[in-house]
Amino acid sequence: MAVNAPAASDPASTLNALASKQGSAADSEQRFLKLLVTQLNNQDPLNPLDNAQLTSQLAQMSTVSGIEKLNGAVQSLLAQSGASQVLQSAALIGRTVLVPGKEAAVKGGVPDKFGIDIAGAADAVKVSVKNAAGEVVRTFDLGALPAGVKMVDWDGKSDTGAALPDGNYSLSVTAKAGKEDVLSLALTYAKVASVAQVYGGASLDLGGGRKAGLDEVRQVL
Repeated sequence: MAVNAPAASDPASTLNALASKQGSAADSEQRFLKLLVTQLNNQDPLNPLDNAQLTSQLAQMSTVSGIEKLNGAVQSLLAQSGASQVLQSAALIGRTVLVPGKEAAVKGGVPDKFGIDIAGAADAVKVSVKNAAGEVVRTFDLGALPAGVKMVDWDGKSDTGAALPDGNYSLSVTAKAGKEDVLSLALTYAKVASVAQVYGGASLDLGGGRKAGLDEVRQVL
């Protein structure tokens, strides 16, 4: 004689859906156990839930609970680490730092100092300085360079030797190793106005809408 058992949802599948939503590990466990008891009460006597399946579902409950608890612990550690970084970074307020930047200015005939950062050794490194119209006014062929930070000595003049007018100039860097591009970027100086805590660390406010992460600082003056 066939016995028709009432349809019951799979607790493991339901738990996976619950785990994707916000909620505590305790809530997920309680709901899982209620669904498991319901399934046991409504199981087909001719085809009962076997031990392997039961063990698998209980293991999934334990895994999800463990992941949620671990995730909570990690979030707590990140928050503590971020707060610690902010306190340490407070010492940078008012200091000048060298960070990634794409602009250098000429003020009163005096140009901003800038540098470059190359991720790997390069056979040919080139820096271009462009005016507001996008025209290249100064080029630096730096040749082969090792990986790392290098300052560029710019006197505020064009390739023809003429003094450039005051204003903002954009910087671009290209580096190649053979035919392959090497990751490179321009670095400029900025003064730290304030420090704020963001997810996973500290953010430096450099004024004028510029911000930089603590890990982007290459040099502190």
